Amino acid sequence: MAKNLKEALEKNMAEGKPEFQLKYNAEINKKPFEAILNFKKSDQTDMYFFNSYNASLEKTNGEKMDQTFYINKGKGITSKEAFNLLDGRAVHKDLVTKENQPYKAWLQLDLGNKDKHNNFEVKQYHENYGFNLKEAVGKFAIAELKDPEKEKALMQSLQKGNVQSVTVEKDGSSHKMFIEADPQFKKVNLYDSNMKMVAKESVEKYQSVGKTEAGKAVKEEIGNDKKKELSKEVKPGKELLSKQKDNTLLPKKRESHKKGLGVS
Repeated sequence: MAKNLKEALEKNMAEGKPEFQLKYNAEINKKPFEAILNFKKSDQTDMYFFNSYNASLEKTNGEKMDQTFYINKGKGITSKEAFNLLDGRAVHKDLVTKENQPYKAWLQLDLGNKDKHNNFEVKQYHENYGFNLKEAVGKFAIAELKDPEKEKALMQSLQKGNVQSVTVEKDGSSHKMFIEADPQFKKVNLYDSNMKMVAKESVEKYQSVGKTEAGKAVKEEIGNDKKKELSKEVKPGKELLSKQKDNTLLPKKRESHKKGLGVS
C-alpha cells in the first residue's frame, strides 16, 4: 500500500467514520488506472472492513472501462488483475462455490454485456473446459521454458493476466516477443517486439517443432523395427505351409495364426 494511502486510511479510522472511500491512482502500461476503495465500520466493533472497490481504466482510444470488484474474507481481485481484466485479458483464480467448495477457473469480463448493477458480465473457464496453459505455452520455442524457475515465473505472470515478455528462438536467432493467455480459445496470443499481434497464419513458424519431428522419427523407427520382426516371424510359417502341402487341415490353421500376427 502506498504511504499516502496508508496515512489516509489511519486518519479516517481514527476519526471513527461509519464508512469512507480512498482513491488510488496509477499508470500501468502507459494507461491511467484508478480505484475507489470502499471501507465500512463494523456495527458491533471498531473494526473496519474493505468490502469492495470501483476500478476504472482509460484505454488508448480514450474509452473508459469501469467495474466493481468485491472482497470476500480478505480475498479477491488485485488491482493489477483488475487492470488486466478491464484491458480484456483473463486471470486465473482460486475460487469457492456457494457450498464453500474450492475450485480453480479463468475469469474474463464480457466487455460487450453488463448486468443490472452496470458491471460487465464475468465469464468463467473451469479446469474441465480444456485449456492447459503449460501445453499452450509449450508449443512455442520459448527460451525461458528451459529454466524451471523462469518457467514457473512465466506461468504465474500469465495467470495474473499479464502480457509477458519472452525470448523465442527460431532458426538460430532469438526474438523478443510477448504472449498472453487466451483461455476462451484454448491458446496463447503471440505479439512481436512492437506489441503487434502475430497473424494466425504466421504463428506456426514460431512454434517448437523439434519435439514433434523427433517424435515422428522415433515412431517411424519403431514401426520399421516392428515390420522387420513380423516379417521374420511370418517367413518360417510360409516355409512350414509349403512343406506340409499334402496335409489339408494343418496348413489352414497355421496360415490363419500367422496372418493374425501380421495384423497386430
